[in-house]
Amino acid sequence: MPNSSFDRRSFLIGAGAAALAGSGASAQGAFPTRPITLVVPFAAGGSTDIVGRLVGQKMSEILGQNVVIENRAGAGGNVGSTAVARANPDGYTLLLGTISTHALNPAILKTVTFDAVKDFTPISLLAIVPNVMVVNPNFPAKTVKEVIEVLKANPDKYAYASSGVGTPLHLSGELFKSMAGVKMAHVPYRGAGPALNDVVAGTVPIMFDNLPSSAGFIRSGQLRAIGVTTKERVSSFPDVPTIAESGLTGYETYTWNALFGPAKMPDAVVAKLNEAANAALKDPLVKQRLNDVSADIVGSTPAQLAEHVKVELAKWGPIAKASGAVVE
Repeated sequence: MPNSSFDRRSFLIGAGAAALAGSGASAQGAFPTRPITLVVPFAAGGSTDIVGRLVGQKMSEILGQNVVIENRAGAGGNVGSTAVARANPDGYTLLLGTISTHALNPAILKTVTFDAVKDFTPISLLAIVPNVMVVNPNFPAKTVKEVIEVLKANPDKYAYASSGVGTPLHLSGELFKSMAGVKMAHVPYRGAGPALNDVVAGTVPIMFDNLPSSAGFIRSGQLRAIGVTTKERVSSFPDVPTIAESGLTGYETYTWNALFGPAKMPDAVVAKLNEAANAALKDPLVKQRLNDVSADIVGSTPAQLAEHVKVELAKWGPIAKASGAVVE
């Protein structure tokens, strides 16, 4: 899993501080008085959508108002993120941000339409998610070594799918190609959901995906897991090796999901939303369902999320630029 300036345990401990801050919001009592829109900047069915719906549903119960999921896909998450950055900072329009929207896109957007730090109010880091390399069961390889052998024997014959240009899944594929010395075309989609459908159908044989959205297909046998992209194996699929241990030493990618609002939100509203988000993550059913799909639950204070974004920008910006990816 990723190395960052924060320790995951300190996040869980620090989340308790948010509850104290939330007491001021509770005293205010006025927020929320109507439904909240949570913009997921990718198509339905992907990892971000899964996390958003699980956490959003529980936040609805906690806040006493519906948290309505709105999928606004396009440009690697840029379309939905820009919409939230320009929304009224009253707490009723939120964003489920990712490593794409807040660490990768700023480095590869052809036209920069928002500032990942200045244009958003950090609320809480929700989960860190491993990626996985999957193939259609008809693809003639079952291990990383065999995949590399097939690709080297058939340069440019095979392609891999991703959730969009410049996404962590795209960069996972490009990193794999570079480290393995293989060639395969990239086929970008407007989200992991439609990409997965085509890989299951055999239209595109290979995909780098967030593990939560592929988990069901792997368990049902509709996709074959070749390797996870994190440093260590994941508890929900202990028999799936890491790509690093399978021959590509040092290979590591991942993604994360976090809750943001537009810049300049009232402190009391931020505190109440942070309290609700962290409470949702502690709910036994939410914890179980996120664990089932291998999402590593975090939870944080707004300040910790702000620091996390800065660290990720510094780490992934150069990698994204080196990939040559450009998001229109």
